[in-house]
Amino acid sequence: MIKHLFKKFFIIISRFLDFEIIDQNRFTSPTLNKSLTENLSAINKKSIVLPLGEVKIKRKINSLNIIFRSNTKVNIWDQNKARIFNKPKCEYTLRSLNSLLNSLQRAKTLLQNINLNLTIVDDNSDESIIKKINLLLNRWKIVPNIINLNKNEFDGKIINEGNPETFGNLASLLKCFLIAKNETKDLIFFVEDDYLHKDTLIEEMLMTYERLVSQLNREIVLCPSDYPYLYTTDRKTNVLIGSHRHWQLIDKTLCTFLTSKTILDQYWENFVKNCKKRHDPFEKYLNEIYKKEYCLAPIPSLSVHFANINSSYGISPHINIKKLWDQNTI
Repeated sequence: MIKHLFKKFFIIISRFLDFEIIDQNRFTSPTLNKSLTENLSAINKKSIVLPLGEVKIKRKINSLNIIFRSNTKVNIWDQNKARIFNKPKCEYTLRSLNSLLNSLQRAKTLLQNINLNLTIVDDNSDESIIKKINLLLNRWKIVPNIINLNKNEFDGKIINEGNPETFGNLASLLKCFLIAKNETKDLIFFVEDDYLHKDTLIEEMLMTYERLVSQLNREIVLCPSDYPYLYTTDRKTNVLIGSHRHWQLIDKTLCTFLTSKTILDQYWENFVKNCKKRHDPFEKYLNEIYKKEYCLAPIPSLSVHFANINSSYGISPHINIKKLWDQNTI
């Protein structure tokens, strides 16, 4: 009886002092009233990863602006290759959006104190596709800001080299960057329309962002895809612990990544220059940012790029791609 009362008192004192207790025998945390198999972290308060202990969150997240960039008419820009499963481009866009909405809905439920917003920048999809997009949005009960791209807005701002697809790609990317510049206050997630996402995507990226920034004392960039190019050379890297998985340091991304308004403002010239003309690689001036700032990708992947199966920036290793594809059937 005395032992039980002492234990109860000790738990109360530990909670008051904001300490956590681990019961190894019962595999629980009495102070959190959770099994150790559950998520022990609390957004904007503490990040707990066993057996590494607790990280106090110094960099709290207020909001996330997700900017989804869609083009359902161009199969694979700048390539004559078929995508895995060889479906029309609109099929990838719809499944990509569905997986994103699924993750967004989950995050809205779990991370209620964070303002989550979605903007869709669409490059003139057919009316039938727009109707399907609206049906998806209604199914998930998510109301985004939908913008139909006006390419004329960028005449004189982008060098027109005579390729309408290239000009449209640069225009839609610059439009996304401008929206982020003018409307974002905290974090931004730029998302292309040929990635399929795990349902924990947004939750994990936000909880990993706050954990790593609190440890590193600097803003960072997170790329959600574990690209195959990362394993084709003897590239050296560093590996950090995120909220639910490992993250490795990388120096290249495509145009799907999460970062902060601080990074966007600090390197705004890079973002704009990347859209001025077609570069080789396309993300040349974005990649220059990663020479100065931390950019990390998850192991294993949270998002899979459904490109050609032989693409070095395509499908991620050790992921059940067919299952992910089937789960997002429209």
